Amino acid sequence: MAKLAIILAFSNFMFLHALPTREMKRSPVIIDEREITLSTDLEATTSYSSALVSSLQIVTATVEPSITGSILTGLPSGGFTRDPLNTPTFIEPTESITPIQSTLAPGPTKPTGDVAGNIFVPIATNAPPQQIQQRNDHIVKKDHIVDGETPIETNKFYANFFLGSQTNPVWTHPYSLFWAKGRGNTYGMAISHIEREQLAWDQENDPPQYFIGPVGLQHIVFSAVELGERTTLSTESLTAFSVFANLAPSPDAEPLISIPCVQGMGFVTALYNNAQPILNSGTFFRTVKYAGAVNGITYKYQITLEDSSEWLLYITPVASLGAPPFELVDSQRIQGPENFIGMIQVAKNPSKAAGEAVYDSAAGAYATNATISGSSNGPSGSYTIEWGKDGVKDQTLIMYTLPHHVESFDDTTSAALTEIELATTTKGYARALVADKITMIENDLPDTLGFAPWIQAGNGGSGGMGNENLGTAALAAVNKAGILELSQDIDRQTRLDSMYYSGKGLAKFAGIVYTLQTMAKNTQLAAAGLVKLKDAFNVFVNNTQPLPLVYDTVWKGIVSSGTYQNGDPGLDFGNTLYNDHHFHYGYFVWAAAVIGYLDPIWLEEGTNKAWINTLIRDYANPSTNDPYFPFQRSFDWYHGHSWAKGLFESGDGKDQESSSEDTFATYAIKMWGKTSGDVNMEARGNLQLAVQARSVRNYFLLSSNNKVQPEQFLGNKVTGILFENKVDHTTYFGANSEYIQGIHMIPLNPSSAYTRPKNFVKEEWDTYFSGGRVDQVVGGWKGILYANLALIDPITAYSFFSDPNFDMGILDGGASWTWYLAYSAAMGGGGGAPVASAEFSNEHTSPVDTETTRKGELLDIGERSSNVETWEENCSDVEERDSDEETWEDYYSDVEERGWDEESKDGEYEHAAKTDNYD
Repeated sequence: MAKLAIILAFSNFMFLHALPTREMKRSPVIIDEREITLSTDLEATTSYSSALVSSLQIVTATVEPSITGSILTGLPSGGFTRDPLNTPTFIEPTESITPIQSTLAPGPTKPTGDVAGNIFVPIATNAPPQQIQQRNDHIVKKDHIVDGETPIETNKFYANFFLGSQTNPVWTHPYSLFWAKGRGNTYGMAISHIEREQLAWDQENDPPQYFIGPVGLQHIVFSAVELGERTTLSTESLTAFSVFANLAPSPDAEPLISIPCVQGMGFVTALYNNAQPILNSGTFFRTVKYAGAVNGITYKYQITLEDSSEWLLYITPVASLGAPPFELVDSQRIQGPENFIGMIQVAKNPSKAAGEAVYDSAAGAYATNATISGSSNGPSGSYTIEWGKDGVKDQTLIMYTLPHHVESFDDTTSAALTEIELATTTKGYARALVADKITMIENDLPDTLGFAPWIQAGNGGSGGMGNENLGTAALAAVNKAGILELSQDIDRQTRLDSMYYSGKGLAKFAGIVYTLQTMAKNTQLAAAGLVKLKDAFNVFVNNTQPLPLVYDTVWKGIVSSGTYQNGDPGLDFGNTLYNDHHFHYGYFVWAAAVIGYLDPIWLEEGTNKAWINTLIRDYANPSTNDPYFPFQRSFDWYHGHSWAKGLFESGDGKDQESSSEDTFATYAIKMWGKTSGDVNMEARGNLQLAVQARSVRNYFLLSSNNKVQPEQFLGNKVTGILFENKVDHTTYFGANSEYIQGIHMIPLNPSSAYTRPKNFVKEEWDTYFSGGRVDQVVGGWKGILYANLALIDPITAYSFFSDPNFDMGILDGGASWTWYLAYSAAMGGGGGAPVASAEFSNEHTSPVDTETTRKGELLDIGERSSNVETWEENCSDVEERDSDEETWEDYYSDVEERGWDEESKDGEYEHAAKTDNYD
């Protein structure tokens, strides 16, 4: 089924992509692209009499309209209940690791070369490595899609159009659309808009557990007399920002209606191909008033529904004269003329005459798609979303933008804003603007963020720096923990039947090795651990893990072979159906970034680099010209965050339950770009992480000053699972507070300080975990909570992790004692003052002599690392110094002198810290 083309009636019908000029010959022409240019001097084949157009039509409903819709309170399919911490944590080693006489030589971590003017450039366009076999029998068939062999987006907003029953909604924000498929006695495409007062709220809890937008409300439906029980819905031109939804009267017929669905579209537009239009409403029409022509081509009607909402209807006919008559037949039906060719647009107008004037100025033009471009230079970057446009080309588009867009608009874009606002279901209020593109500025890119613990300047201020420094006690404690943890069987903790759990294990051990090499200065122990880590990692590069990866030629992506073997779509959290790929593969990418940093030769060995780039192309491909993967499968550049749900139909749309693993996956890309020398990849990572940080604090992390999410929900502190249509303060695997809050913390890493503002962290801690409540938590979640505490109270966090009776059972399978000790120490609990990390340098970061800063605290690590016994002797005094609380209080007695403002409890260094004036 081909994309609907507008047909013009001259002496013969012909399929065109644009209206012809007078010089064009009247012969049949078929153009693949859709682009309509309307002209007023065309030969008219149809003429409508003004006598047929009624000025005001009123009808009285005889039954009650549907104004409440349906509420879906349960969690949908596609989210699986396995605990993300359900992995081996600590396995008692049978023998101690032996340091090796090898000195690691970490490579440069500042890529060479210039950043491209547009950083969205291909990583590669070749086939995945040969050890990843191809399969063409995916469990989900690619039905209802007309795009040939183009890579298909699996995690985008419109997937409900081609999955399952095809009747669940698609959210473009502020509108949603769904195929009625006989509901309400119509087979057309229904349009719905939900006001905030229509949200359904949990009535049993305070704060409420959830709020939900009602679904199934048919405010206005695009349909046609010709559409009946055999009607089919197909999709076409599926991109990251848009899709065309086509309605045909039967499976073997050409479409009669084509609806371009673009995120943020100001009008919902339907293109009609020689059909008799019907507009239905389940909310019921009260009045329909003809309001004249607005641009010489487009004709306007004003509609009031029985819920008192006001809508505007614009009709742009092709090759006809006069206003097409649209008759209000009854309270549920408006009927247009036979054989109509042209476009019909509707928009909800909350702003009376002022809003109507804005809509008039844009009527006849509609968005067809969007492209993104971006730039990055040091701490500053920007990105532009530009919409493709069709229809009346000299009209400027009206589009809706979300709160995180508006916050960061450049001056030109801000000037295009209007006063029109419509509520979205889960993203606050959308603002309309009249523009064909928008540009957002980010002036706090995390370009100084590296592998080391990173401390942001102030509470959400600009910039920050990494800190590799550890005090004497912390240095000994970290080395002791490192010996213990690297002595474990790494292969046993990583060669698992899950890409998610395996990736977490590899990232954990990569963090240990990095910490020992760079922060503990124990290069020989780190080298020994790196050998074991590379062996474990090679299992996956060689694709010899229990459930090898395959390249799916149907949807075009890298997936687990598990579901192919047993038919279980939920295996490994739904990986085979494209769930959570950024969560799963991000851990591998970060681990590889560490390995490549510590051993640059590894980058050039075998297919190591190609294998990692393939994973990134699967979940974060920056190019639409890559024939093997879709553009940005996981990340949504309109919403500013990723969607975790893949090929699962969902009544509430796409969703994501872990904002922190989302940002970690981007941080991993940034660090792999830095390590592998891909300057554009690092730049994209910096920009994307900045956009995510802004989006996360608007939509996911609920500080008391949040102005986006409903006020009565802010007490939950995090959204829990954020869907397109609802927010549910829970998880797919349980409703404990540590689960719901903690899933937005894991894994604690250097980027956590960038994406989790201190004021929010303190509010959340005080709400759920202060006053000893944290100590009632068991298992790995307890370790996560204390590591998160290091963002605001690193002294307490470090004291917890350095306790001589520390319980390894509170570590999850993706966390290490070594890293938690080093992280909490370097954040201020037991380290030297923060200085610029030595792992890379930036022009705006002052170089610091780390040896001088340490004032001789560092010992000669090389001499002490010749064997395990020596190391254990050097670390033996830790237990003695940890034996009682008073000793630890003595150890921390110098905190105040080092500039720590304990009373503020916000974890910030004073501006006048004596060591390096860090703010």
